[in-house]
Amino acid sequence: MQFKLGLIVNPVAGLGGSVALKGSDGADTAAKAMQLGAEPKANLRTRAALEVLLAHQDDLTIYTVNGEMGEQTAKQLGFQSHVIYQTNDITTPDDTEQAAKLLVEQGVDLILFAGGDGTARNVCHAVGDSTPVLGIPAGCKIHSGVYAITPKAAGRVVEMLVKGELVSLGDADVMDIDEEAFREGTVKAKRYGEMQVPSEVRYVQAVKNGGKETDELVLADIAAYVVSEMDEDCLYVMGSGSTVAAIMEEMGLENTLLGVDLVADQELIAQDLTAQQLLELTQGKETKLVITLIGGQGHIFGRGNQQLSPALIRAIGRDNIIVVATKTKLQALNGRPLIADTGDSELDDELSGYIRVTTGFNDHIMYAVGHQDGLHPEEK
Repeated sequence: MQFKLGLIVNPVAGLGGSVALKGSDGADTAAKAMQLGAEPKANLRTRAALEVLLAHQDDLTIYTVNGEMGEQTAKQLGFQSHVIYQTNDITTPDDTEQAAKLLVEQGVDLILFAGGDGTARNVCHAVGDSTPVLGIPAGCKIHSGVYAITPKAAGRVVEMLVKGELVSLGDADVMDIDEEAFREGTVKAKRYGEMQVPSEVRYVQAVKNGGKETDELVLADIAAYVVSEMDEDCLYVMGSGSTVAAIMEEMGLENTLLGVDLVADQELIAQDLTAQQLLELTQGKETKLVITLIGGQGHIFGRGNQQLSPALIRAIGRDNIIVVATKTKLQALNGRPLIADTGDSELDDELSGYIRVTTGFNDHIMYAVGHQDGLHPEEK
């Protein structure tokens, strides 16, 4: 029996991330991102998911949208595909909704879509809980629980379904935030509904934990330790998040909570930098990177910090990445590994394994960074 896979790609998803626009909602934002040099990544991430399914081409048929909204990538990989909806060169949220409705009418077994929280909202508005869905993470902000942890993990879930393995379905919340408020440093998340997703916990992410850190003493200890260990004449790329913000506060520096800043000798060099600016400012200089994980999900790369490009991470090197987190935040993962979803498969593999996490003043633990397929390092 042929598995009927619906496919929708939001081709402009994630455009604003690398150029520090903190989102891609709205035609003006996407156009501005392109002018700043952003490159579309959604179809590359879709390709990474579909490549997992190449061995099952005879067992599935893809129903999709013309051009960059799905057909292009499916055909490039040689999948049997049918276009059920035609769109213009400039795609809109309405195209996503109309395509999703037609996929439901087509009776697909699963709708696989690439995008961010805005795309998830569009699919939810059209589909509700009538048809199982799964998201390929391609946006800047991904708070919803309908996404796989990485593109390849999305492919693994679909592969399980195509192979007829037992995969339970569960309800997952669709969340989104106000991008205008987000660009001003405020997170205002709202629940927009729920959809049915395959409940394979190794591969499908949790809804982001937006709760404020309660143990301020632990944060202060982490901050004091990191600052005390900072080298002179070394650049420090300060990632986003409240734990990193505590380190900036310890130095008495203004912090871009939802952006990336650059520090040297405990002085602020530049704020809210784009991927290109980070590369230019750190080129040829000793540089370290301070990051934390997304609460409830475990991502250290690929969620809200797309400014940290694969080129930058490679230039800095794994040994110069400083991961900071409270033990409470790590315990909330229930043993799931940290996830690096940089958009570069080879780099994700290189980052997998165990990494030191600073959890207090001179207090560290070793924690696993999972394989991009969602596997714990010991399962590889």
